[in-house]
Amino acid sequence: MDKKRASANPYSVQNGSAATTNSNTFSSSRESSRPPPLSTARVAAYRPAAGSYITSPTSVYPPAQHAHPLQTGRSYTMPHQHSPPASAYFPSFHDPTSPAPDSAPTDDPERHFAYSTTLRRHPTVDGYMPLPPAGTGAGAGHETWVETAQRWLGRGIELTRKIVGLSKPEPVERAPKSHEPTPAAIFSSLPYTAALQEHRSSLSTGLSNAAVHLLRQEHGYNEFEVPDADPMWLKFAMTIWESHLILLLLGSAALSALLGNLDDAASISIAVLIVLTVGFVQERRSEASLAALSKLVPHHCHLLRDSTPLHLLANDLVPGDVVSFSVGDRIPADIRLCETVELEVDESSLTGETRAVRKSPDPVEQGTDLAGRTSVVYLGTLVRNGRGRGVVVGTGTQTEFGRIFELMQSVEERRTPLQLSMDDLAKRLSVFSFGVIGFIVLVGVLQSRGWLEMFTIGVSLAVAAIPEGLPIVTTVTLALGVLRMSNRKAIVKKLPSVEALGSISVVCSDKTGTLTKNEMTVTEIYTVDELTSVSDIAAAGVGPTQRLLPAVHQTLRIGSLCNNAFRNEEGVFVGQSTEVALLNVLEAFGLDDPRMNFQRLSERPFSSEQKYMAVSGAFSSSADARECLYLKGSLEAVLSRCKTYYVTEGSTPPLDANMHSIIHAKAAQVAHHGLRIVAMAYAVGPATAVDLDNPERCALTFAGFQGMLDPPRKGVSDAISLLRQGGIRVVMITGDAENTATSIARQLGIPVGGGRTSVLTGSEMDEMSERSLSERITSITVFARTTPRHKIRIVQALQERGQVVAMTGDGVNDAPALKGADIGVSMGRSGTDVAKEAADVILVDDNFATILPAVEEGKSIFHNIQNFLTFQLSTAVAALTLITLSTTFHLANPLNAMQILFINILMDGPPSQSLGVDPVDKAVMKKPPRAKDAPIITRRLLARVLFSASMIVLGTLFVYMHELSDGRMSKRDQTMTFTSFVFLDLVSAIQNRGLNCGLTQNKMLLTTVSISFLVQLTLIYVPVMQAIFQTESLPNRDMLTLFALAGTSFAVHEVRRRYERRLNEGVVYSPMDMEDIA
Repeated sequence: MDKKRASANPYSVQNGSAATTNSNTFSSSRESSRPPPLSTARVAAYRPAAGSYITSPTSVYPPAQHAHPLQTGRSYTMPHQHSPPASAYFPSFHDPTSPAPDSAPTDDPERHFAYSTTLRRHPTVDGYMPLPPAGTGAGAGHETWVETAQRWLGRGIELTRKIVGLSKPEPVERAPKSHEPTPAAIFSSLPYTAALQEHRSSLSTGLSNAAVHLLRQEHGYNEFEVPDADPMWLKFAMTIWESHLILLLLGSAALSALLGNLDDAASISIAVLIVLTVGFVQERRSEASLAALSKLVPHHCHLLRDSTPLHLLANDLVPGDVVSFSVGDRIPADIRLCETVELEVDESSLTGETRAVRKSPDPVEQGTDLAGRTSVVYLGTLVRNGRGRGVVVGTGTQTEFGRIFELMQSVEERRTPLQLSMDDLAKRLSVFSFGVIGFIVLVGVLQSRGWLEMFTIGVSLAVAAIPEGLPIVTTVTLALGVLRMSNRKAIVKKLPSVEALGSISVVCSDKTGTLTKNEMTVTEIYTVDELTSVSDIAAAGVGPTQRLLPAVHQTLRIGSLCNNAFRNEEGVFVGQSTEVALLNVLEAFGLDDPRMNFQRLSERPFSSEQKYMAVSGAFSSSADARECLYLKGSLEAVLSRCKTYYVTEGSTPPLDANMHSIIHAKAAQVAHHGLRIVAMAYAVGPATAVDLDNPERCALTFAGFQGMLDPPRKGVSDAISLLRQGGIRVVMITGDAENTATSIARQLGIPVGGGRTSVLTGSEMDEMSERSLSERITSITVFARTTPRHKIRIVQALQERGQVVAMTGDGVNDAPALKGADIGVSMGRSGTDVAKEAADVILVDDNFATILPAVEEGKSIFHNIQNFLTFQLSTAVAALTLITLSTTFHLANPLNAMQILFINILMDGPPSQSLGVDPVDKAVMKKPPRAKDAPIITRRLLARVLFSASMIVLGTLFVYMHELSDGRMSKRDQTMTFTSFVFLDLVSAIQNRGLNCGLTQNKMLLTTVSISFLVQLTLIYVPVMQAIFQTESLPNRDMLTLFALAGTSFAVHEVRRRYERRLNEGVVYSPMDMEDIA
């Protein structure tokens, strides 16, 4: 569990007298072989007696914020009184200050903690509430049977309200809290002694055990409340309640049962059960895949209490705890720094900044933004370099992480376009059903027939007209789409999300870790008169040292010697991101780490004041064992100390003013592309012979500089290009600076106009109203210096413009926008747990390009749904028309009950389901995204339904009227009518496949139609089936007539398909049209 400590770095040499890194003197490795302990500075602190913890009268908090919640009425998110501490579930981390729970937990931690972060706990009973004083109330014993009954009654009422939609989140109450300053924001501008005094703590002894219990009563555990998983029955009930089409089917089943049509009621009920089962099983599989991405690993920390060092779970921290951390550690809470040694923290998951932030105990100016508070470290961020110690000032929801988490919880989930379309279809079918019932009853009244009889007939026809197989086919199609996406390294958490991907019109993507790798990488190396591309060298396979220019080799060597990064147990370099990049670039040139044979004699650490790092030493295995001084840092700091520049070992020409200008011009050109520049120089001789504090007296030799950035991920540029061809805008949202963001955007192919017409910063957004932002947002492609609140505003502004928005991201700061977007897409490997929970789709391999096949799959699924919907509705309309005409004109029934049942099986069974697995049509990516409010039944689809139904009705009526010419309806006549309907319906199934799908491409469709054809023959020629379906054998002449009729229908359908393809070819669609929509 322990991360590798900073002392394990064999290349670091620290000054034993310094607590921070601003020392300007070299330290000798001969004086100390390992980093010294932190500063022993003491801060006098008042320590109350046991049990007498009180609030400071000089608190820096507003009184209402610091007072006890029971006194102020302020709501706190705290563990329920029956919740045992987190250490009870992880016995290896025992907190001696926590009271033992009444009974040890007997179940697994997975039941109580969400995914891999133990800082998020499910409510134990009915929510979190403040702890009562020790020894009083319910906390002193077990709850009574009355309390148990009240609790379960309340739970039942809440679940019932949830089902019927009365239980809604109330973001209005949470909103004001997010505007209040966090403790980290307050203490970042104050001396760290103020934080120690405020919490009655001390650097030398930490908190007292007596104070810890009272503090936990006030602040709760250092964790967040997440909704517990709903029980299985509730998930089933919610699925039924949220689907209007399912409700319509259940209503028709109930009517059928009341009227005695038990067969119809049973078939509809079975159909609904199949829908719920398929959807439930597939979504549970997706949840299991998501859980497999994260192992339940408790977050831990090193702290001091009562002068005793402890190693505890981060959940047990309280404000005032003194915590220490080093390289590789996760920050366990919001901490005000007291001591640091070269401390650099990766805050990219919280702020979006790629570069690690150097921290120090010095207070910052009041009102400094989140990324600029160098005196505090935040919960969930990662220590990249150095070490530090500080006092906890914020835990749980009082952390910056907690504020973002609360913002995410306040965002309501949105229904997908497919769900909205299905709701609209259910309403239309309901209106149609009531219309049929009313028409039949009216006809019966006019014909002086019994109204009850006609009402029964009307209900039967209406139930037959509703395609109860539609939810089954839709669910199966979506489930197959989810399975196909899982094979493409994408986990889809909810079935409708697959189709929603095809409706996306805008992709808002976080830059760091999504479009880019979130790791600094050297891309260019400059030596005088030579600019080397690292990617070109790596592609050419250059390995031997002798093939490198001497100046390039020297620049690479200095970058690795002035370096304190080191390999961890996994063989990965760990340390400050810039130094890791300087070591990783060696592999591209086939070079080994030169520090293996280098003996470091002294070091001057990097500081923000001097802007360089220097080391001295000699190579032990070299023939020339002279001591040399090596320097790396900013171009200004290094170049001002150089008098010559390096060409070869024997050639170091003077560095005149003209050469200065050339180097600065090249550096400006490289920096314009968003690259960070690190310059290198050296001098022969001991460190004591070089006065680095006086640049004018230095005589170093300039070797060159290396340019580095967080590079784009492979394949992202091509994916963005193809998305834009499909009419989908791609918008970059990042916390990085404007220049860096625009440079990466240009590399990725995101259009960035001249000037600042396509760029908007977070500070500019703060000055804009919602209306102004909505008006301008259609022209913006790059958002820079953004916060989580900015991201959710961007998403909402785009949605107000009618766009279907997908948000991609991996950090905590992306979570609110991921949840608020129509489709949230998170990274699987680098993504934080919060981002994965907020997202609808998880890209397992962190490949942004996976969005492309996902969008393709979504568009294809929607077109497949339209195809089988056309077939089902045309079959239903044809059957309804035939029965209605025969009933209205007092004609003999063309079909009996068993024959109608078989037709319903065809309509809802295998032929229709096989239409849902048409192969992906590559042409769908060239079509524009459909509007969010676009109905699933378009004009063209309705015309296709009427055309297909007309072909079936006209063909069947032709046979029916021909057979009725003798004035009676024999068994042979009904068999001819029945068979003609089935043959024409099978032709309709084949010809309603995708327009660009060949006849043999969908093998499942051919198989199911062939089986249905053979089954129809058995109904005609097998005696047992003849008795059941009231049919008789047809002579060859009749069969030839029916085949000719089906062939004619096939040919007419083919003419219709060619006409539709010609219409599609005539539509010229420009990808830029979507960007011009106002």
